[in-house]
Amino acid sequence: MDDLTIRHKLVVLYVFCVILPLVVTDGLIFYFIKCEESNRLNYEMNNIVEAVEADIVNSVEEAVKVTRGVFINRTLNEFLDKEFSSPAEYYSERYKLLNQPFASMNLGTGELSLVMYTDNPSILSGGPFCQLDTQKDKVWYKALNNSDRDFILTSYYIGDENKTETYRKRISLVRKLDYYKNLNYTKIIKADLDYSGMAKRLMNMNFSLPVYVCDGKKILYSNVRRPDVMSPFRFVSGNDTILCEKSQEIYGMNLRVMVLEPMEGTEINLKDYALLIFLMILSNILLPAVLMFMINKSFVSRLKTLSAAFEGGANGYDTMNEISDIRGEDEIGSLMRGYNNMVVRQKELIKTVYEERLKKQEIDIERQQAQLLALHSQINPHFLFNVLESIRMHSIIKREEETADMIERLAILQRQNVDWSDDHIKIKEELKFIEAYLELQKYRFGDKLSYGISIKNGCENYYMPRLTLETFVENACVHGVENKVATTYIYIRIYEQEDRLYMEVEDTGEGMDEDVVESLNEKLRLCSLDDLKSGKHIGMINACLRLKMLTNNRASVQVESERGIGTTIFISIPKDTIDKGL
Repeated sequence: MDDLTIRHKLVVLYVFCVILPLVVTDGLIFYFIKCEESNRLNYEMNNIVEAVEADIVNSVEEAVKVTRGVFINRTLNEFLDKEFSSPAEYYSERYKLLNQPFASMNLGTGELSLVMYTDNPSILSGGPFCQLDTQKDKVWYKALNNSDRDFILTSYYIGDENKTETYRKRISLVRKLDYYKNLNYTKIIKADLDYSGMAKRLMNMNFSLPVYVCDGKKILYSNVRRPDVMSPFRFVSGNDTILCEKSQEIYGMNLRVMVLEPMEGTEINLKDYALLIFLMILSNILLPAVLMFMINKSFVSRLKTLSAAFEGGANGYDTMNEISDIRGEDEIGSLMRGYNNMVVRQKELIKTVYEERLKKQEIDIERQQAQLLALHSQINPHFLFNVLESIRMHSIIKREEETADMIERLAILQRQNVDWSDDHIKIKEELKFIEAYLELQKYRFGDKLSYGISIKNGCENYYMPRLTLETFVENACVHGVENKVATTYIYIRIYEQEDRLYMEVEDTGEGMDEDVVESLNEKLRLCSLDDLKSGKHIGMINACLRLKMLTNNRASVQVESERGIGTTIFISIPKDTIDKGL
């Protein structure tokens, strides 16, 4: 190229960038449009066939499911086989049978019409039960007898046999009721599918192509015309052009779903692609004029961007920023991506070495402060006074066995309060402490306090911060029991669902007003170490803060309360943030 004149270079550029692209693209565009339209049509037809087939199979399988319920139901089969002494006895037993729950479950369906036939002469025709002898000349009965199957799917037209019928085209699942071999009479169940509903669903699918659903060559229904349930079945003619077909034998029926060619044909409409053709021609004409400008911009502008990025990095690592606009896959584009990778790795290294270390130190300091505040908040002089006073009074009135029991429970409380060698404790250990605490409170309040603890298997070995659940239980006692004259119940429930562990503390105490609950929930949601200095709800905020620190702020504590009804604390913890022991 260096040896060619500018004129020759422009000629080469014009030939290779304008003439040849126009000739090639104009030829290719029509080819690809034709291929695309053909592929789209095939895809659409396959989707139509699968959708229609799925609808039919679902309807049939629902009928199979319902008839199987009757097939294996001993009570229904024995009723059809029982010889009744009189019509009165039959109707009495029939009434009892149809009012049993299993009858409504097996026979009650809006999309199926179920009738059971038997040759038991004491069964009177009417409702879901009929005599089999009256049906032996019916098409469906002959189809079942001519088949080697125990149940079949068949289609037929009942003609003018019964002018009271609302529709005469039928698709029925017919099944022999011979599950119990020790019964005497022949029994058959016929489930008429909702023919009209199936035909309407096909119409409502609004397919752009004609669709036939056939039993062999018999057209069961289609989307070509509105469903006609009174006229006889039509048949596929030799003039119908089938574009796509799928056949399947389903319970003896040769089910065919066919997509036909529409009346207007499937010719490609080039008007739909006029804009694309125009854009292709326009791009080829403008390419030579734009090419030189693009080459200049490609080199110069990107080199300036890269140079400015390096100059900014000379002022320190904190001024190094990634290049947001990276264009091209050439050497300059690769160099710009390499620069971005270098900036990302450098910032990650700095964050790992310095920022993560500082963050870990801050978390350790906050955890230690929270533990100290938790220790201080748990030692309640008023509570200790009441416990000791209860021990003294019971020692005077009763024997020393009860005093020893109280002292033992108090020792459990004191040991839990002063042992902070490890902030984490298994839930079952926490519950031992809570139970000891509640038993001591029962000595204090007597029959005024009752409690219950429920924990699902597998939850007892999860670790949690020490004294967190106890804090909410103590809060229920202090604010729930003390201020209420009637008996107060405290319930503790622990369970797991999916990927979370749930704990609930419920009391039937005095409860709180709505504005107080709303304010408390806001504090628990946004709690911080500064909130522990406020003097209100210190214990609950302390426990909530320690749970959030353990779970990287993914735990939640929610309060629900109603004045005069009680209060419930809901605690939710992601299981992947807490350890589980053996």
